[in-house]
Amino acid sequence: MSSRVLLNGELAHAAEQLARVAPTGLDYVFFTNSGAEATELAIKLARVNGRRRLISTHGGFHGKTNGALSVTGKALFRDPFQPGLVDVTFIAYDDVDALEAELAAGEPAAVILEPIQAEGGVIIPADGFLQAVRELCDSHGALLILDEVQTGLGRLGSWWGSDREGVVPDILLVGKGLSGGVVPVAAVVATPDAYRTISEDPLLHSSTYAGNPLAMSAASAAITALEEDDIIPKAQALGARLLDELQALKEDHAPTVLGDVRGRGLLLAFDFNEDHFAGDFVLELVNRRVIVSTSLNANRVVRLHPAAIMDEDDIQWLLGAMRESADAVEERFGGGSGA
Repeated sequence: MSSRVLLNGELAHAAEQLARVAPTGLDYVFFTNSGAEATELAIKLARVNGRRRLISTHGGFHGKTNGALSVTGKALFRDPFQPGLVDVTFIAYDDVDALEAELAAGEPAAVILEPIQAEGGVIIPADGFLQAVRELCDSHGALLILDEVQTGLGRLGSWWGSDREGVVPDILLVGKGLSGGVVPVAAVVATPDAYRTISEDPLLHSSTYAGNPLAMSAASAAITALEEDDIIPKAQALGARLLDELQALKEDHAPTVLGDVRGRGLLLAFDFNEDHFAGDFVLELVNRRVIVSTSLNANRVVRLHPAAIMDEDDIQWLLGAMRESADAVEERFGGGSGA
């Protein structure tokens, strides 16, 4: 356990490491214990910087604590706990016109969204969407918060989902793989302007366990491993291969029950035609010792987050399990015999 009275060397080193690999200009780091906590701090930073209006997207997911839930785009999760934060508006994801209209409708705001909606069902926006969002935020004096808790740190085959369009947010949310799955740790990484108030009065936000030496050692080690083991190019290559395999799986093993497959890097999705098709597919995979993720905001979508370090035997085992599982669901609900 670290004290806030004394300098924590592990924290300083982890902050330096994360700022080094973050998009250029994001120089200030505040570590948290979870992605939801990171969202909470991002909201506080937005409001302390005068952006009291929050604009989020339908289908977006940013956590289930009170503030994070208030900007999470599924009413099923929000309604039992209303009222949440005030001055929160939801617009359609990947809709530049809707964002422009909302930004023009009132005082300067903060926009929070994901480069790809993960819990929303691996929804990939049109090319140029993030760049358009950045330009609109600039022209309307809005802060841009990018939630890369699920898309960052190499998951998409690049350091950050925003790298594809060269977009730098005002505030970046990081989590999940930041500790390599070892201990709870996430972070807010911000520009000097966005972070200034916290720099001037650090007691405005604090967290007892945030930045503890164990978590900081794990975060530093995770970043080092990503670089030394060439994880990001491996994620890009393996993701492209698996996407091709999944597209073939759809045609050959689940043509009736499976509507779409999509993804980028190692964030991949099976989009089934019915919710219970997806549920059965998950159970079939579990029976074959493969654990996958359902999508909290899209019940028909099963997400695959494979490890970049899988060897050829692992890949063939995974593909075999997915084909057998798809065959079983197709046989049960599609009336086919599989392949």
